[in-house]
Amino acid sequence: MAVEVSVVRVFTDVDGAFGNPLGIVAAEDVNEADRQQFAAELGFSETVFVERTEPGTASATIYTPAMELPFAGHPTVGLSWWLREQGHPVRTLTVPAADLSIRYDGEDTWVRARAEWAPQFTFHQVHDTAEVAAAEASAYDSGHHYVWAWTDEEHEALRSRMFAPMMGIAEDEATGAAAVRLTGKLGRGLHITQGAGSRLATTIDGGWIELGGRTVSDASVTG
Repeated sequence: MAVEVSVVRVFTDVDGAFGNPLGIVAAEDVNEADRQQFAAELGFSETVFVERTEPGTASATIYTPAMELPFAGHPTVGLSWWLREQGHPVRTLTVPAADLSIRYDGEDTWVRARAEWAPQFTFHQVHDTAEVAAAEASAYDSGHHYVWAWTDEEHEALRSRMFAPMMGIAEDEATGAAAVRLTGKLGRGLHITQGAGSRLATTIDGGWIELGGRTVSDASVTG
């Protein structure tokens, strides 16, 4: 049976360009045992399977083409935005890692998380954006690697790329979980431009990190 997959792009710029595609599927449409293969066949860096529960809440599982994740950034931000567009805004989104607090601020959607919920990344700080641009996915054959450089350290702005062969992702366009991890590592909120031009923002308050950005809809596909 054909399964409808809603598609959004998460962490766009202010004009709605760039962003990381996310597949959104109703949980009841795909058996749990089949979700990993379904996500691999879709080929998005992440696909979520969502169940709407009570008003103001929902739950989801998250899959890359190669593995299930307990938490990830662009799926939780994008799904929360999509749920509001569907008339089901959420204050709490439950994923395997935890119950996430969600807030909406105009066109931006924000998820509150802790760094330890995100996958581990190897961070490679380089001197400038030219070195970021020169990074090649072929250099990384395992693990999760985040290459970054300050563009304006005083104003907490940086440029980055992420390579995650272990997740089945040669290069990720916008990686919220890595932004959360790096924010925790540096102890400061960040303004990140990643990939071709996606935009992510974080804030930090004690051990809590908020991750936010803009999302837009793309055409649905059939899986």
